[in-house]
Order: sequence, then structure tokens, then C-alpha cells
Amino acid sequence: MASKVSCLYVLTVVCWASALWYLSITRPTSSYTGQRQLSSISIARKNVSFGNIRTRPINPHSFDFLINEPNKCEKSVPFLVILISTTHKEFDARQAIRETWGDENNFKGIKIATLFLLGKNMDPVLNQMVEQESQIFHDIIVEDFIDSYHNLTLKTLMGMRWVATFCSKAKYVMKTDSDIFVNMDNLIYKLLKPNTKPRRRYFTGYVINGGPIRDVRSKWYMPRDLYPDSNYPPFCSGTGYIFSADVAELIYKTSLHTRLLHLEDVYVGLCLRKLGIHPFQNSGFNHWKMAYSLCRYRRVITVHQITPEEMHRIWNDMSSKKHLRC
Repeated sequence: MASKVSCLYVLTVVCWASALWYLSITRPTSSYTGQRQLSSISIARKNVSFGNIRTRPINPHSFDFLINEPNKCEKSVPFLVILISTTHKEFDARQAIRETWGDENNFKGIKIATLFLLGKNMDPVLNQMVEQESQIFHDIIVEDFIDSYHNLTLKTLMGMRWVATFCSKAKYVMKTDSDIFVNMDNLIYKLLKPNTKPRRRYFTGYVINGGPIRDVRSKWYMPRDLYPDSNYPPFCSGTGYIFSADVAELIYKTSLHTRLLHLEDVYVGLCLRKLGIHPFQNSGFNHWKMAYSLCRYRRVITVHQITPEEMHRIWNDMSSKKHLRC
């Protein structure tokens, strides 16, 4: 079995390299469907229904799973589910996470489920490559919305929907990105503490208090017609946040009746405000790049803008020097 997986993995890597080279040489960058274009998609889709929703949804998350792992939590209930937002071309980043901090077998006696979140790509070759990758690793979830920056909110809601539907008994959930390094020791033993009673209605990360940017040139531009208020509710940076698993269903249900915004972390903050859940500030969550040093990285939970090569280097150094004091 091990040799078979190894052969499949090598074949996948070779196929990925060939496909990405071909795409970079022969094809222009795909133009993605933005949030405002979603209303034109009229394909009939089924959706998981939750009870006690009395009003008609203004934002029905009516997308089908193209790739799913519905049995991920059947054998044992995870202590932590990790949802990682990624794109089709980021195979190296996904593999680096699988081989470092995202390895589900890093902590004996603590069940961890790692999942990568994607939408549908405009290029069928990339979709096929992700399908093959999924058949090897069984850690990918895809719904049939267009994978784009403007649809990051849909990606997160897909993850919330998945937890609520297929893994509702998990204790905690982390949402993060594929260029984030996570200090799992700090996350599990110092923040979540497996031997303590699990929290409820809990949400923490790097809390931001800000308002909409009206400059159309900005990556985070927010039109007044989408969000007229001058301030956002407190929200956690989408680079990494933690919440108790009961919050996943609460956010998903609330999203059905909350006007969709393309800024994913802001939108989650809006849902939390409706729910009366206040995110807690935690200085261990960093949403910026930090130069590596063993002692500095031992004090944090997340670090942003880490390449796959850096991921391996940092993980190997920290793992081999656990006996050293700072």
C-alpha cells in the first residue's frame, strides 16, 4: 500500500508540474467570476437544509459538493478540524502543510482532521488535477462556485456548512490559509487545552477594529451600496482564527439571512455580531510576515506569508530543537 501511494504521489507531482508549465506557457490568466456575477448563476442545485429557519433565505448557499469527504469524522470525533483556504495551483503549499504542521498524525491521542477548501476552477485541467490529488490524500473539499478572490466568503461558508453537516461533534475548528505557518503545540496545548472542558460560542484570533475602504484601487475596497456603515464590527483576520465547533452551524445559518460580502473575515464578523458572539483578541495570531528565529516562533500561533520551502525549514528546525531553551 505504501509503495502504491508513493507511486501515485510521484505521478501526481509530475502531472502537476507538467500541467502548470503548460498553463503558464499557453494560457492566459483566467478571469474569475466576482461576487456580483454570482446572481447570474441559475443552475439548480441541492442544499443541506437545517431546521427552524422560518424566513426565506436572502443568501441561500445552494452549491453542490463536487469533491467531498463526508466520512472524515465517522471513525472518531476530532478534537480539532483545520479548514485551509487554498487555490488549485497551490499543490506545493498543500503538500508542505501535509508534511509539517497539518499532518493529522502529529499528536498521539488527539484527533485532528485537516481539509483544504476550493471552488471550481475555470480551467478543466486544473480541476482534474485536484480530483486526482483528492483520490490520493482524501483531504479536499470543493463546491461548484467559481474559485476567485471575490468568492473567498463562499469558501469559508462551505467549510462551516461541512463542519455543521459532517463533523458537528468536533470540539474546535480552525480556519486559515495555505501560506500560514501554525505552531500546533501552542495552539493545542496552550490555547485549546484538550484536558479542559470544551468552550461553547467561542471565537478568537487577531481582532481587527476598522472600517470600509472606499478607494476603488484597494484590494479591500468596499462599495457604499454593499456596506453603507462607516465601521465594521470587530472581526478576526482571515489569516487564522479558532472557534468552537458549535459556532460553525450558527454562522452558516446566520449567513443564509445576511447579505453576502466579498471580504470573508469582515463577513464572518457581521455574522458574529448578529449572533451576539464577541471575538477574543489573542496576540499569538499574527497576520504578517515575521523573520524566523526559534524563540520568536515558539511564542506565536500563526505567521503569515510562508512559502512551502520555508514551511519545511521552519518545521524541521523547531522539531529538532524542542529540547533547547530560549
